[in-house]
Amino acid sequence: MLKVIIADDEEQICMLIRALVDWASMDMEIVGIAHNGLEALELVKKHQPDILVTDIRMPGCNGLELIEAVKRIGREIEIVIISGYAEFEYAQSAIKYGVGDYLLKPVNQEELCATLRKLRERIYARRESEVNTLQLIQKSENNMRGAQMLLMESLIQQKEAELSLEILKETYDLKVEPGIFQAFWLKVDGQREKLSSAGQSVVMEKAENLLTSSLKSRCMEILVRQKGTSCIGIMNYSKKKQDEILRILRDCLNQLEAEKKMLGPSAFSLALGCAAEQPEDLQKSIYEASVIIKERLIKGTGRVLERMPSPSSIHEQNFLEKYLRQITHAIELMSEEEAEEAIREMRELVRNVRNVRGYEIAELVHACGSLFISQIEAKTRGEIEKQFAERCEQCGSVEELVQELSLLQTKYIEARKQKDQDEMARYIRQAKQYIQNHYSEQITQEEVSAAVGLCPAYFSRLFKKEEGEVFSRYLTNVRMEQAKTLLRETNYPVAEICRRVGYNDTKHFNKVFESFTGAKPATYRKVFG
Repeated sequence: MLKVIIADDEEQICMLIRALVDWASMDMEIVGIAHNGLEALELVKKHQPDILVTDIRMPGCNGLELIEAVKRIGREIEIVIISGYAEFEYAQSAIKYGVGDYLLKPVNQEELCATLRKLRERIYARRESEVNTLQLIQKSENNMRGAQMLLMESLIQQKEAELSLEILKETYDLKVEPGIFQAFWLKVDGQREKLSSAGQSVVMEKAENLLTSSLKSRCMEILVRQKGTSCIGIMNYSKKKQDEILRILRDCLNQLEAEKKMLGPSAFSLALGCAAEQPEDLQKSIYEASVIIKERLIKGTGRVLERMPSPSSIHEQNFLEKYLRQITHAIELMSEEEAEEAIREMRELVRNVRNVRGYEIAELVHACGSLFISQIEAKTRGEIEKQFAERCEQCGSVEELVQELSLLQTKYIEARKQKDQDEMARYIRQAKQYIQNHYSEQITQEEVSAAVGLCPAYFSRLFKKEEGEVFSRYLTNVRMEQAKTLLRETNYPVAEICRRVGYNDTKHFNKVFESFTGAKPATYRKVFG
């Protein structure tokens, strides 16, 4: 069974959550209930649950602090926030820490159960993937390269992994020895929509081969893995060769930069994680390299980046809150100008933050994109967000990142405008067809608007906007054109024509006809009939 911990400082809420769900049928069990953040954290450490349901406001440490602490533990735990505070920081923290979902008090049974089912399926899928991964490792006894790449993937994704010298040697057949363990991260930028996938593969293969061939004779062990437009590597080398390793990496970067005209529209940057003396610190080194490489967004490409940046005060600002407010209004109005203004203002505010870091800007832009996507009406939000993240990953500067956010906004708003325009045109076509079929009857604007499924007031405004004239004028035009046709092509008396085009009063018909054509019906027939 999946293990669940509930954390809320209100006893009644805890009891309500317990009572609302048939936990056994969900294949879940409650292993602990906490009434403050510190107690909840201890329960998490003790029981290692699969799901944590927590209030956002609790004594000891609040829900957000609890979530951050839980994430630092390293175990993958699905988290649901339950709160009566509909505050913006939910979205901000959910993006930052990967909260599975959040619900507002009073807790709705259907929403709670639906959320738990969703998390259950996510956990089952992850476990199945982990089983498949383990099976792959077990089957790779004759293919250590596959096992080594799985190790690299675990390190890159910051998954728990045992990294002692003995395990690296025995399980992964790595020729590691006491010395320095260090990660590097080579990033290739500038290929967005300029190189085919085959062209990108050539560039990435070239980069990987150059790094591997240049370093392998100086390292006791080196592993390199391609991931998207990055080459991530781990090295084990003698401490006395540290300066030489740095020089080789600089030479590799310079060579790639020198050959980039031949390789295509590419720019290269390289980051180094911390140099550690214990293999257990390789994960930390890779994490640092992944953060440091984002400094290229500010400092520019074509350089080796080594120092872990200190955070700025950007997280103390309310940039996301302001962006969300502005972009929500822009979406409501379908205004590309307001959407662009939201980006411009955010960009200006960021410029005023002293020592802002590359990774902070990358996180901010990604968070803005996630918030924008969360506000739009789309069945494929998950896929849109995935594509946006992939495109952001290919950006080599802050300007390119901001441009991606702008493109995301513009693409959706333009598509939405076109959709709305098509819908409006469809309503008007239906209305005009209805008029053509019923102009001989005593139809009204209310009748036509009901026939197309719109309220009269909105239909009136829409009709005038699309046709350039009010409904009554359009109907009269249709009737007059039909009357002119009948006068020219038939011998019907004027009184009969009057009736056939929807008028009961011949005198009124004659007056309207004359005002439209400049002639009475009888005169018009003599001239044109």
